[in-house]
Amino acid sequence: MSVYDFKVKTAGGLTKSLERYKGKVLLIVNTATKCGFTPQLDDLQKLQERYQEEGLQVLAFPSNQFDDQEPLNDGEITEFCALNYGVNFPVFKKIDVRDKGAHPLFTYLTSQQPYAGFNMNHPVSKMLVSIIDDKYPHYMSGDSIKWNFTKFLVDREGNVTARYESTAEPLEMEAQIKELLAQKEPVS
Repeated sequence: MSVYDFKVKTAGGLTKSLERYKGKVLLIVNTATKCGFTPQLDDLQKLQERYQEEGLQVLAFPSNQFDDQEPLNDGEITEFCALNYGVNFPVFKKIDVRDKGAHPLFTYLTSQQPYAGFNMNHPVSKMLVSIIDDKYPHYMSGDSIKWNFTKFLVDREGNVTARYESTAEPLEMEAQIKELLAQKEPVS
């Protein structure tokens, strides 16, 4: 099994197979427009621009599961991301990324790369952990998504190679992205 086995819905409601990204390095992110981590969209777009010619594709999946930080509808989310952060990578239909209703893609991603903890050197880590412990203590158990802007790096063959939590800045992934891009595209 790989990420290519999953189908997702576009913001416009069309069903698309992730197989269309076969041979690319993917950066899959759960996003929200009203989150303290929303400015990460700017660096995600920078990575997309820097490495798209070499085969990087950022894919955003909005979710409203974390403190209601994604109140917008699908069209509004796409517009917000484009107008405020210049986002031109795909922003898919809003989904659940954890618990019972989690989209199967995110259940798969978290099964492939377990939770390894927040970067406690990040300026908001202590506050984030405090919010989760206070309001959503069950979020911290297991390997499920803990908050918005959890990022998964996928190689050209659809294997999930790394997980970065909300407190990891997108540019921290650049070396690993370049390493994956340097690997030859698989022969079909």
